[in-house]
Amino acid sequence: MNCRDIMSTFLLTLAPECSVKEAARLLVKSRISGAPVIDHAGKLLGIVSEGDLVRRTEIGTQKRGSWWLELLASDRSRAVDFVKSHAARVEDIMTRDVVTATADTSIDIAADLLEKHRVKRLPILEDGELVGIVTRADIVRQVAFAPAIDVMHAGDRELRDAVLNKFRALPWRLSSLVNASARDNTVDLWGMAGSDDEIRAIKIAAESAPGVKRVVSHLFVEPPGVGI
Repeated sequence: MNCRDIMSTFLLTLAPECSVKEAARLLVKSRISGAPVIDHAGKLLGIVSEGDLVRRTEIGTQKRGSWWLELLASDRSRAVDFVKSHAARVEDIMTRDVVTATADTSIDIAADLLEKHRVKRLPILEDGELVGIVTRADIVRQVAFAPAIDVMHAGDRELRDAVLNKFRALPWRLSSLVNASARDNTVDLWGMAGSDDEIRAIKIAAESAPGVKRVVSHLFVEPPGVGI
């Protein structure tokens, strides 16, 4: 099984000129802990995560090292800390050295990358363009629900693609937390939606995809006022 079989393709992305405050609002609203930053051509520039946002001067959480740590700190590290806590634009606080994979990367290698680099998400690139994201949760889901033989047949992959195409045709933008898996003409829906009505609409869209015989929804409604 490869990343293309499990990756999320409904992505929240940020523009480099987006304000730090707006980025924080979008992450909270979407209940995700990080988002890729892309340019107008779809090229990945970096990632903004909660870790880039917690040390901010406007809320008094900027780093305040003890005097002896200050003596040891380099001018460069002080400059980096200052930018993280004071910059107004996403391009100035984002993590630029991003670990990525391709759609054909196997999920065991993806798991190795997530573990080795201690990151929560892998942007998936094709010809330099961002096409999806694989998170730790996507891989854990396979552990929980995949059969003993971890193989996704061509028919299953085509069925999943057909369902995702139905989602893309919906007259509103799906949450970046909605995903689907397919096996033996059965489609499982995962993630979070804004309402019970949206869950029903998503399920109906999946049922209308050619080849789908059964849809199992694991979707849930976002709890009001709760953020990750």
